[in-house]
Amino acid sequence: MNILSIENLEKTLKDEPLFEGVTLGLEDGEKVGIVGRNGTGKSTFLKTVMGIIAPDEGKVSQRAGTDMVYLEQTVSYGSGATVRDYLYEAEDRKIKILIEYRKALDDGNEREYQSLYDKIEKEGLWDIEHEYEAIIESLGEKIQGDRLMETLSGGQQKKVAIARVLSLSPDILLLDEPTNHLDIKSIEYLENWIKNSSKAVMIVTHDRHILNECCSTIWELDRKRFYRHPGSFTSYLERREERLRMAEKEMARIETILRREREWLMRGPKARTGKDKNRKERIETMEGELGKVRDDKQKAFSSLERRMGKKVLDVSSVSKSYDGRLLFSDFTFSFQKGQKIGVIGDNGSGKSTLLDILTGRTEPDSGNVDRGINTFFGYYDQLGRNLISEKSIIDYAEDIGKRVMLSDGEDVSASRFLEMFGFPVSMQRLPISTLSGGERRRLYLITRLLMNPNFLVLDEPTNDLDLETMENLESYILSFPGTVLVSSHDRTFLDLTVDMLLVIEDRKITLFPGSYSAWKEAEGEKEERKDPVPLKTKEDRRERERKGLTYKEKKEKEEIEKRIETLESLIAQLESSFSTADETELGTLRERTEKYEAAKTELDAISERWLELAEKEEEG
Repeated sequence: MNILSIENLEKTLKDEPLFEGVTLGLEDGEKVGIVGRNGTGKSTFLKTVMGIIAPDEGKVSQRAGTDMVYLEQTVSYGSGATVRDYLYEAEDRKIKILIEYRKALDDGNEREYQSLYDKIEKEGLWDIEHEYEAIIESLGEKIQGDRLMETLSGGQQKKVAIARVLSLSPDILLLDEPTNHLDIKSIEYLENWIKNSSKAVMIVTHDRHILNECCSTIWELDRKRFYRHPGSFTSYLERREERLRMAEKEMARIETILRREREWLMRGPKARTGKDKNRKERIETMEGELGKVRDDKQKAFSSLERRMGKKVLDVSSVSKSYDGRLLFSDFTFSFQKGQKIGVIGDNGSGKSTLLDILTGRTEPDSGNVDRGINTFFGYYDQLGRNLISEKSIIDYAEDIGKRVMLSDGEDVSASRFLEMFGFPVSMQRLPISTLSGGERRRLYLITRLLMNPNFLVLDEPTNDLDLETMENLESYILSFPGTVLVSSHDRTFLDLTVDMLLVIEDRKITLFPGSYSAWKEAEGEKEERKDPVPLKTKEDRRERERKGLTYKEKKEKEEIEKRIETLESLIAQLESSFSTADETELGTLRERTEKYEAAKTELDAISERWLELAEKEEEG
């Protein structure tokens, strides 16, 4: 049953339609991930759903008695507000009841006081403040309620904001880029809350791990339209890849036709008939379609880095403290060409400080940093990417570099390089002040790459980047011939780009020779070793030594194979049917979605069993 209904929603900002004709429904307890390119209107969509921004057309309706709470990207609070004040600044029905109760108590209005008291008792609102404090502590912070919000770091403020919306336990939770400025432990806490909660959630995020682990539906905003993709984020990616393959085929078809039509134009006939004019208009239309198709798939690329000497960067016995607190000590490491290294640690552990020391922006308290004479850094930091500038996009980029040499030997202009990262020529004369936060970060990232560095240093590069830009950045890093150092809380990004980690923990920096997932698994094994492991019995050992499949297992494997074939056929039929919202022979859209989820769940389960049997059969 729909807990929220969106009908024919439209919104235009600055004379540019962001989305139109949006009709969607949110089920009770459903977890929806919202994806799309930066600047397309995802944040505006959430604000419109929440009622902060009025739509131009359409309406949003909630089921009676439904509470909805919104976490915005930027944490805002009143002047002089404490952490406790911040909770009571929330625009929420439950908070209003508590505030009205306090006022009635202060005013001595016994009738109002008793009525509100009974309502608080009935809804169990007494524990909200306690829950708020408990969640802050669970997110790794011990912050007193009388602490001023303005004295907190960006990461601490984000944790307090998350604690506020979670403590209110709304029926619908809207989250706009909630993982920005959080460390991995806090992200994992939020992920577990979403997975285990019975509440409905709509989340705009670039964190693919959360999208895949938590979301049962993906809403994609593409060219002013929303598309509903039932199933996991992985299923959505598979469909998107298929769409891009079809787009490439369409591009090839259009180019073939255009080649012939352009030849016709070049002949320059003496007179043009009405049919000739129509033909010319069709050519212009096809050229426009070709541009749209090209926009769908960004070209993978990498720049050609500067020549690097034998010495890249040597660090010896480096230590650093901040405000009298030791961050790390006695760090020694020799960076080599071609290394792809990730930096992980809790917020406040010193990740950004380490990058500043390595690039020469900050001096260590002790120790030595020896940079190679030919080492040239391209540093994407957390401050410069805010890009407060009155210049246009192209002017700002050309100030950094007018041309860049790609790794395939192609020499391209700054304008073409901007196109590769999603800034078309039609957009390049716009002033930077008109860009969204994500677009500014993308532009700043491009300018770091335009410098043609041979040592790329990235501090939380995925914050506010859309999926297409992250995929392009991942491709860039993988083919980058120089050294790469990445500090990131994005677990998927780390797994795809680095092959070793510098782990900042307990005021020490240690090297782990593997991916993030491998490190996480190793950490889990450490925890398991703390518990006693039961001894294996003779029967356990005898069972392990048996090889091959029994007759019963062979029959089971055959039945599973038949069932897999049936399920795959059903899933394919259901996926094809999602192009229409009308009832089909497979049922209504809701019935088809439920069948699809059930089929996918069953397929995953029996496929795992089939793999177990197949491996045992091979061993035999």
